[in-house]
Amino acid sequence: LMPPQTPACAGVFRNISLHAPAGCLVNARFPAAVAAGNVEASTRVVDVIMGALAQAIPDRMAAASHGSMNNLAMGSAAPGDSWDYYETMGGGMGASRETAGLSAVQTHMTNTLNTPVEVLEQQYPLRIRRYQVRRGSGGAGKHSGGDGLVRELGFLADAEISLLTERRLLAPWGLAGGRNGLCGRNLLNGEALPPKCHRRVKAGDVLTIETPGGGGWGHTDREKD
Repeated sequence: LMPPQTPACAGVFRNISLHAPAGCLVNARFPAAVAAGNVEASTRVVDVIMGALAQAIPDRMAAASHGSMNNLAMGSAAPGDSWDYYETMGGGMGASRETAGLSAVQTHMTNTLNTPVEVLEQQYPLRIRRYQVRRGSGGAGKHSGGDGLVRELGFLADAEISLLTERRLLAPWGLAGGRNGLCGRNLLNGEALPPKCHRRVKAGDVLTIETPGGGGWGHTDREKD
């Protein structure tokens, strides 16, 4: 929202105040359990701020993006054959007045790269059965939200998995008449998993992650008519 080439200096931020009362979500008191501040909590804080600004200046704001880094950690402590691996996955970007959202990308809070399938399969007892754009998961609108992705992993050995994901129950919102993006889904052998969970898996099991799409922006031409 700032002019192009705005310098990142103290003067720019002088008129912005941050209020985080002790005991709130982003200023927890010991011994409250905290986790994922730099992946999930920060992403949802962006959603809250953008949603608030959208009520005041909807023409200048984008719809909600997929709202999660879709974290997957897995591994095994088997003697002589231990391994561990952690990855995040992209989703749909929210659309804006100027453009449709990008598909299968990380948004807002990320510094992670995509691991090539060939490297993953060489190093770990895993097979990537599907890795594709989740067509139709972005919200419809004058400009459509970006689509999420589908990542399906087959296990060649027993392991443990931990999922830390958001936007599985509440969809990324559309803006200015645009439709919401689809919620994400986590499936183990076709059965739904909670957004946040730990499971033991066996060789032959299949884990499928379907990440959320981004919200659409603006009414479609058909809706206008």
